[in-house]
Parts: sequence; structure tokens; C-alpha cells
Amino acid sequence: MDLRFSADQEEFRNQLRQWLERHPPPELPPELSLAEEVRQLRQWQRTLWRGGWVGVHWPREYGGRGGSLGEHYILQEELARARSPELIGRIGVNLVGPTLIAHGTEEQKRRFLLPILTAEEIWCQLFSEPGAGSDLASLRCRAEPAEGGFWVTGEKVWTSYAQFARWGVLLARTAAGKKKTEGITFLIVDMQSSGIEVRPLRQMTGSEEFNQVRFDRVWVPREQVVGEEGRGWHIAQTTLSHERGTSPRQLVIHRILLHEMLSVARRERRADETLSANPLLRQELAQACIEVELFKLFNWRVLSRLQRGETLGAEASVVKLFWSEMSQRMHETAMHLLGPRALLLADPQTFAHGRWARSYLYYRAATIFAGTSEIQRNILAQRVLGLPREPG
Repeated sequence: MDLRFSADQEEFRNQLRQWLERHPPPELPPELSLAEEVRQLRQWQRTLWRGGWVGVHWPREYGGRGGSLGEHYILQEELARARSPELIGRIGVNLVGPTLIAHGTEEQKRRFLLPILTAEEIWCQLFSEPGAGSDLASLRCRAEPAEGGFWVTGEKVWTSYAQFARWGVLLARTAAGKKKTEGITFLIVDMQSSGIEVRPLRQMTGSEEFNQVRFDRVWVPREQVVGEEGRGWHIAQTTLSHERGTSPRQLVIHRILLHEMLSVARRERRADETLSANPLLRQELAQACIEVELFKLFNWRVLSRLQRGETLGAEASVVKLFWSEMSQRMHETAMHLLGPRALLLADPQTFAHGRWARSYLYYRAATIFAGTSEIQRNILAQRVLGLPREPG
């Protein structure tokens, strides 16, 4: 087994590092308004796109570089290493784009893909509902077939950046089926359509990028169906597999956090000894070191499968399950290192301007978004281990 990237891939990494040195990512202070943050992130994504660093693994005919999945992985690593903020159009670039490339019509690809890369149009993902989050197949949002299209009525929730989105990908029920997964259709929705109400939801981090979205007889033309009508659940698996697959950005973020934790443990003192001398903290830090290394190997295993042209199925749940629970354990260790200062978010004495504390609050949701840990375990039990479903 060769755990090294190829010479061409390393050259790609070097070119990207040099470019990032000439074009440093923007720093977004925590007091920045969400609207101003989105404006700056749009500008940053356009800068990256002009440099050729957005959608590097997309086909050239749709605005990409035609690069390998390995190069896309390296791109995410290096952007995180440079502390670049995430792309404002990441839902479009990482989820919608690959789904349309795999299942969309040529007309849909020509219309929608390039504005995703340039951040001219932001997308949102309209999957989860108040009563169908973990059990997504229980969704109740309906799309009633009519001549030339569908009338959509229902509600979606936890929709990131919906208040800034031009388009959304929507799962809606167009027909009844013997199974819950049947009769679901994958639709492209114009977020400027009449009948859409977007209500921001304030999170415990203080941010409001999540939203509740209501649809009151919203018209969706039939040409905005992705794939076959009633086959939306199958198409959504493509979207979800990209969401749960390799996580190079999360790997680098947690590497950086680990390095900072070790530095604090060696430097800071409590009760007349360095934190690193505390046996309980030493065990937690040792576990964090081991788990970050395991996370790297999980990522590389999935990447190797993808580069061999193998499909990424239920095994993607292993990566999502592992890193989400690892992140919470690491952030709990970070709070143990801070001690009473962990309670401070906006105070002169807070550590790193409250970055650790805000990150701790954010990653409490890691075991919920992109499929809860319970859902990931069920997927692995049934689809990988072949265990039976519980009766009823």
C-alpha cells in the first residue's frame, strides 16, 4: 500500500500553496454581520474561481479543471491549512454540482453549473423537515403534479443560507408508494418564487445561517425535475454520499486544533503544574492524537476507493460517524484545558477571541447534520453488516 500522493499531485499542492501565499484568504471577525460575511465570501470564491481553484474535479466542459479526486482532496486540505473560510457556495460545489453532473439533463448542466462555481448563484439543500430529519424518507412536503410542472406545499428546516440562496434542491412526495422511499421526486426550486417564506433560526453560536422554509403552492416547472419523477430517493443518495464521504477539511481543522491543544497543555499551568502533567488530560490528549491519525487513514481509504472508480456506498457512513463523534470528544478536551475560561465567548480574558468556545458550540451539531449518528449506525448495520431491521 502506497500512502503517498503522486508527483503530479504534489506539484498541484505546491502550485496551490504558492497561489495562496499571493492571495491570502480573508479574515472574518466574529462581530461581522451575516450579510457582510456572505458578501465577502462571495468575493473570495470568485477570487478562487479566477485562479482555477473551484470545482477542480468537475469536467472542463462545465467550468471545472478536469482534475482528479485526489487533487480535490488536496485542495480542501490546503485551503483549510491556510485557514480559508469555507466556500459560500459549498452546497452547490460539493453536493448539487456532482448530483447534476451525474443525473441532470444537458440543459440543466449548461444552465446551472457555471454560476455555482463563480458564486453568482448560491444554492441551498431542502431535504430535512420538522418531522423528517433523521428519518428523511418520512418527508411530507408534497409536489402535486399539474400540466407543465408541480405545485409544492410543505415545510423544510435547518436550511443553510436559504435567505441568500437563488436556487434550492428539494425532495418532495409526488406520489404514494408501497415503501416510504418511493414516490419522492428531486426538484430544483427557484427561491425567488411566489409562495416561499424563509425564516432565519438563531443558533446557540449566535449565528443565523440556518432557516425554516415554508412552501405555499410554489410552482416548479417540469423541466426542473432532476432524473426521473418518483426516483428522487435514489438521486438523493448521490448527494448524501458526497456529503458523508471524505472530509479533508475536517481533518485539517482538527489537526490544527490538536496542535493548539498540545501547545496550551505544555505552556499553561494550573495548581502549580503544567496541564500536560495532569494524567487525565494526558490521556485525553493521547486519545485525540490517535483519533486524528485514524481519521486520516479513514479519509485515505475512501479516497483510494473513489480513485479506483469504485462507487461510494454505505461505507461513507463510517467516516461521518467517526469524525463527528471524534470532534466532540476533542472539543470537550479543549474545554477541559481552558477550565473556567471555557465559559467566556466575548470577554477580554477569553482564549483565542472565543474561537475554541464557539467551535465547541458549533460541533455539538456534528452528530446531527448530514445524518445523525444513530442513522449512520443503522446504515452500517443493515447495508454493510447485513443485519435485519427491527420488526415494526
